[in-house]
Parts: sequence; structure tokens; C-alpha cells
Amino acid sequence: MSGLSILDELEQIATSAASELDTLESEEALLAWRNAYFGKNALVVKAFSLLGTLPPAERPLVGQAANRAKVALEAAYTQRAQALKEAALARSLAGESLDITLPGRPVQRGRLHPDTQILRELLDIFSDMGFQVFQSREVETDEYNFQLLNFPVGHPARDMQDTYFMDVADRGDNPLVLRTHTSPGQIRVMREISSLNPVDPPPVRVIVPGMVYRYEQVDVRHETQFDQLEGLAVGEGITFSDLKGTLTDMARRLFGPDARTRFRASYFPFTEPSAEFDIQCFQCKGAGCGVCGGGWLEIGGSGMVHPNVLRNGGYDPGRFTGFAFGFGVQRIAMLRYGINDIRYFWDNDLRFLEQF
Repeated sequence: MSGLSILDELEQIATSAASELDTLESEEALLAWRNAYFGKNALVVKAFSLLGTLPPAERPLVGQAANRAKVALEAAYTQRAQALKEAALARSLAGESLDITLPGRPVQRGRLHPDTQILRELLDIFSDMGFQVFQSREVETDEYNFQLLNFPVGHPARDMQDTYFMDVADRGDNPLVLRTHTSPGQIRVMREISSLNPVDPPPVRVIVPGMVYRYEQVDVRHETQFDQLEGLAVGEGITFSDLKGTLTDMARRLFGPDARTRFRASYFPFTEPSAEFDIQCFQCKGAGCGVCGGGWLEIGGSGMVHPNVLRNGGYDPGRFTGFAFGFGVQRIAMLRYGINDIRYFWDNDLRFLEQF
């Protein structure tokens, strides 16, 4: 095949292919057209492989003609494909009846976890009482988690809290732990505030929210990780009556004016005297059920700050007194919403979470 015959045939193909393209009305026909004019046996494609057989003087002419034909047909193909797509969309819309008075489709939104909802409500309640929010770390030293809170090394009270220890070597009697309670925040906030004026330290009124970790048996009332809310008030003349009034007021704001509370004598190394804080179960009204076990649900511990803890925080126990409390946020949510198993909170079951 000579160069001149290839040029003539390329010109004829470009003209006929363009005319044929204008008559196509479906994607199937468009695909067949593309296979016919851009397949491996089509002249527009073969012309480039034939250049080596042509005389040197004809090669540039044939190569340029083949390239012009290829570019023109590809542009025409793209334009026709877009036209067919727009026509199909127009036909689809024309077949629908649109009622512009109908409301829009609802957008499904996420929501706050029930634990977060209760925690935010508690923060609002205590903020209204004048408490400030203080954040403390989750990975603590043994010194802050135990020793400065009146848990000396080897103290039997450490058995009250089964601890997760971090695998860090050569720390002796001060290993790193996942905090077992938010109480280390007491020492950190007292030291931070007392450092402002060591001679005459300002009073303290803070709450410390956060996740805590304990290696214990999981059941309907116990989890290995849960949110706690720590409270601390330090100043001159603070008494146990202030503690009782604060927690009772919190319970009534959260559960209503008829909420019943009680304090039971207990023991914690970092408070003296100490008390457990209970709220009457809303599900059984004190009769006893699977949630409370005896008509009352333990919310947490409380008491007057131990003199050693005050001293470790930079406050003179001869001048200052204070109260502290810590309770589980999930326990309060269980009472508030009538939840009978604490394990539901971390199961991530949408059937449970979508109820809140």
C-alpha cells in the first residue's frame, strides 16, 4: 500500500466515521463504532505501524494525516458520548413527577453517647456550684496514684484496686500504671494551685473527670474501664456537712427533689472519715433488684481529705480542711435511664445507643 492510497483512505474514513457517529442513539452502538474505528485492525491505528514500509519522503505526510484523523475522531466520540448521556438523563427526569411541596429527605445524624450526655450534665451541675474542671493524665506514676494518696508501698489497701502496670523497666517502687481512680488529680491540682502562693495557698474547688482502669471481674455492675468524676474542695472551715450537702444537692438536681441518698461509713486511705455514697434505686424503689442488689446503688466514695494528702498537696492540715468524692458516671446513667447492665455502654450496639 502506497503512501498516497493511505492518505486517500484516511480522509474517506474520517469523513464517513464522523457522519456515522452523528446517527448513533445508544451506548451499545457507540461502543461498536469505537471498536470498528479504533480496534487493532482499523486503518487509523494500523497507519502508524505501516510508516516503516513507506518511502522516507511520504512518512511525515502519512503520520501527520493519521494523527489528525485519530484526534478528530476521538474528540467527536467524546462529544457524542456526552450528548447521549445528557439525553438519557433528560428522559429520566421527564418521566418523574416532582412535588416541590414535599418535605426533604431526613438526614441521619449521630448523637452523643449516653455516658457523655450524663458526664456533661454533671459538669454543668458542679460548674453551677462553683467547681472548675481540671484534666489529669490517664497514665500515672505509682507515687501519684498511690503513695501521695496515703497508700505507701506494701500497704494492704492497694488490694482494693487491681491495677494495670505498664511494662517499663527499672522504675523500682514507682512504676507507671493506668490510673485506678481519678484521685491522683487531687494531688496534681493542689500542687498546681498551692504553687501560686505557697505561704497562703488559694482555696480549691475542682472536679476531675476521666477514664479509669481496673483489672476486675466484669459483671452487670463492674467494668474494667469506666468514667469517674472526682471532686475536691479545700479551704478553711470546710466540714463533712458541706460534703453531704454538695452530694445531696447534686443527686436532687440530677434525679429530682424526691431523690433519696445515704452515706455509709467506709474506709479509704486518702480520706478520714470516709463514707460510701448511695442513691436509692429507681427501678425497684428500694425493694432490691438485679441492678442494685439491695435497694440502693453505690455511686462512689467520699470523705474528708486526709491530713497527709493535704500536706502532700502543699496545704497545711492544721489550717485547711477539705472534702473529696469520686463516683462512676455509668452508675449514675444506669439509675437515670433504668439500664440493668453496665456492659451495654461499651458494646457499641446501635440498638442500645440509638435510644439516647
